[in-house]
Amino acid sequence: MFRHRSLSLMIASAFVACFVAACSQPQPAAPAASPDTRAADEAAIRANDTDWAKAAAAKDLDKCVSYYADDAIAIAPGQPAISGKDGLRKFIQGLLAVPNMQLTINISSVDVARSGDLAVDRGSVDTTVTDKKGKAKTSTSQYVLVWKKQADGSWKILADTSANTK
Repeated sequence: MFRHRSLSLMIASAFVACFVAACSQPQPAAPAASPDTRAADEAAIRANDTDWAKAAAAKDLDKCVSYYADDAIAIAPGQPAISGKDGLRKFIQGLLAVPNMQLTINISSVDVARSGDLAVDRGSVDTTVTDKKGKAKTSTSQYVLVWKKQADGSWKILADTSANTK
């Protein structure tokens, strides 16, 4: 009986010793939070919007298309969804072919996710076309762009959608 009690005490003591040793081990530190780059990312996206408008004014098709991700999708009023760079190239080429067209982009907001990999850019675009008689007609559309940060730190449009408002 004494032997049995002695063995039980020894096992219990070993268990307590292991428990204390395990609890006293330093816990791994939590990973450091990634730096908050949202302000810089927002500025980069706003600059991209401005640069895209300049490229469109210059009728620079390659530059306009370069802002889109390879697997981007665009949804324009009255048209089927356009996906991929080839489809976007054809769509933008048609847009740039409109004579005497001027685009004015009015950014309402750019919201960058805390994770720093996605952003939503909202606003309106005023499109003014001047006919051969010199009469200008302006239409306005609302847009939403979803931007995705690339491995090299640049931002590319992943989704582009718009709706005519007037």
